[in-house]
Amino acid sequence: MSSLDWIVLSSFLLFVAAYGIWKTRGQKDIQGYFLADKSMPWYAITISVMATQASAVTFLSTPGQAYVDGMRFVQFYFGVPIAMVVLSVTFVPLFHRLKVYTAYEFLEQRFDLKNRALGSLLFLIQRGLAAGFTILAPALVISVILGWDFRLTILIIGGLVIVYTTIGGTRAVQKTQLLQMIIITVGMGAALYMIFRRLPPDISPAAAVRVAGRLGRLNIVNFAFDWKDRYNVWSGLIGGAFVALAYFGTDQSQVQRYLSGRSVAQIRAGLLANGVLKIPMQMIILFIGAMVFVFYQFVTPPLFFNRVETDALKNGPTAEAYAAAESKFALVHGEKSESLRKMLAAIDARSDSDLDGALREIQKAKDAELGLRNETIDLIKKRNPLAETNDTNYIFLNFVTTYLPAGLVGLILAAILSASMSASSAELNALASVTVLDIYKRMIRKNAPDRHYLRVSKMATVFWGIYAIGFAQFANHVGSLIEAVNILGSLFYGTILGIFLVAFYFKKVGGNATFIAAIAAELTVLACFFFTPIPFLWFNVIGCLILITLANLMNPFMADNKRRIA
Repeated sequence: MSSLDWIVLSSFLLFVAAYGIWKTRGQKDIQGYFLADKSMPWYAITISVMATQASAVTFLSTPGQAYVDGMRFVQFYFGVPIAMVVLSVTFVPLFHRLKVYTAYEFLEQRFDLKNRALGSLLFLIQRGLAAGFTILAPALVISVILGWDFRLTILIIGGLVIVYTTIGGTRAVQKTQLLQMIIITVGMGAALYMIFRRLPPDISPAAAVRVAGRLGRLNIVNFAFDWKDRYNVWSGLIGGAFVALAYFGTDQSQVQRYLSGRSVAQIRAGLLANGVLKIPMQMIILFIGAMVFVFYQFVTPPLFFNRVETDALKNGPTAEAYAAAESKFALVHGEKSESLRKMLAAIDARSDSDLDGALREIQKAKDAELGLRNETIDLIKKRNPLAETNDTNYIFLNFVTTYLPAGLVGLILAAILSASMSASSAELNALASVTVLDIYKRMIRKNAPDRHYLRVSKMATVFWGIYAIGFAQFANHVGSLIEAVNILGSLFYGTILGIFLVAFYFKKVGGNATFIAAIAAELTVLACFFFTPIPFLWFNVIGCLILITLANLMNPFMADNKRRIA
């Protein structure tokens, strides 16, 4: 990076951290630390909810997901508006009226302590691991740019987030998220503009969109119902609605964002605005990835996008073989670019025969490119059998660092890293709140002064930060991060959501039946993951429905005290 990039990047990150710490100095109780004194207006809730979900994983991995698989991933979010309406009508007024700090407090009031503990435990396991992914993403950026040791980079990034979150708590997270979302919006918009600027002179933005469409990267909606297809309208509307209900309604990292709202009306407005904005935001990010794909149809991409691995190939015994593969790849790619120009000309001339011929040439070149890429991956494996051979997470990063001008590179990286700071700090803060309020304060030390719990909260933040850093050290072999983090959530969300839906809508079902059904549902979901080809979005539906069904079937045979919320 240039000196200007370093100035832009470091200045923004230091300012955000210092601003958050300064604005939140002097906090003395856990309501201020965890819920920001319930003072947040609706627009701050919207920004906080979106920023917490839109981590560095989103801005680093999602464009790469569109590059390799098109924009169909956006269907994952089709259920979000439905979930926002349901939450606004049911979850929000009850949580606000009960004045809970965590979502799992409600489970004890409705059922018993063991259900509260189970919900808390499932959240801590899932979100603790997910926090590792949000620390991993920016570490990929820094390690590639600077050539630093990957594990050292994780320690540095994770340490910065721990310090930032521990000092400021929820208010620090929310006070800085507006700044972070501004820089993210500006950075991603600038990236899209530069993609079009960097295209060859004869390829207009309209032509780029036609290329993306013809090569299957604008495949936004698929109405065909297919169990084997991860992303279609039905998996998005049904499975996506279930995962969104679980994420926004029962995951403390999100619940904590809107529990800090000053009123039910403000919380509802914040969530509904998120439901309106979420799909367009994801479509824009995926569209950027599709346009990066088009860019690399006319500008020769690297054979493998992880520079650390290709630099090692160039400097070792594989150098000659890799150089030969690169030369062949450049020739084949040049032929494909010309075939793409023929395709555009045939479309303009409305010549079906010429179009079919061009498409055959393009497919032949794509097959040849894939063969050369596989040869390169084999070379990487030969050099290092433990190397990560999925480079999806490096595609957008490669474009940014190679083709954007000085200053703008720093801006884009600031957007990615600030997204990481925002999401990671929110996750650590939520993990600390559940640890202290649902475990420590409820089961270990019940009647300590607020200052004691505040001190323990900061210790818990540090613990979960170290936990996430430890997982991130071993999480570099998961492929696309945006898919990995959603698969991880789907292993637990169905069960957690099922517990809450029973609590809300099945008033005659007691705690014992719900607890046993939850264990059975979670084991079923894990079995589906390990032993079936069922796409992960359906895990949320399966876990939730199995829990509700079993709880209702077993309840007549269970003797326990059913608690109800009036």
